Amino acid sequence: MNYSAALCHIPVVAKGLRRLDAAPREVAPMPYTPIIGTLGYVMSPDGQRVLLVHRNARPDDAHYGKFNGLGGKMERDEDVAACMRREIREEAGIECTRMVLRGTISWPGFGKHGEDWLGFVFRIDGFEGTPLERNPEGSLSWVPVADIQGLNLWDGDRHFLPLVFDADPRPFHGVMPYSGGRALSWSFSRL
Repeated sequence: MNYSAALCHIPVVAKGLRRLDAAPREVAPMPYTPIIGTLGYVMSPDGQRVLLVHRNARPDDAHYGKFNGLGGKMERDEDVAACMRREIREEAGIECTRMVLRGTISWPGFGKHGEDWLGFVFRIDGFEGTPLERNPEGSLSWVPVADIQGLNLWDGDRHFLPLVFDADPRPFHGVMPYSGGRALSWSFSRL
């Protein structure tokens, strides 16, 4: 008997793999497990200016050269409001006394290595203390709300920032996929 020839006709299926000649089956989609973070826009007492960080401290920063709100990753044992308060305290040296959740944004592919992010976007309408001039990410400055669109921002920020500062009280919920550091699309709804 020619065992080599016989072995060539025996289908070998490793554990967890299906045979190529088997009927296709439905594959469940992978769960969406984004990095959760907050993004806050601190308003001046007159509501005309917003505190932004100019990310100019670390040339290796993926955000280097851009202006942005304040915020960061949520820690394991905190809720999103506590995260926002902590991030504002750490990055600006002030305490939030009044803040409004303006919306949420899903950013698939936004991270440095293509990680997905889910952001809770706040407008901080009241605070105590005097903001720092700098933090480890860069310099902080008050910018007139009307001038924000002229700054070096992430291109996707131009789409949702008007919703942060408009008079509509309803929060927005958006999706903005990224690839290679660029926003691919933007869609949102309000409830």
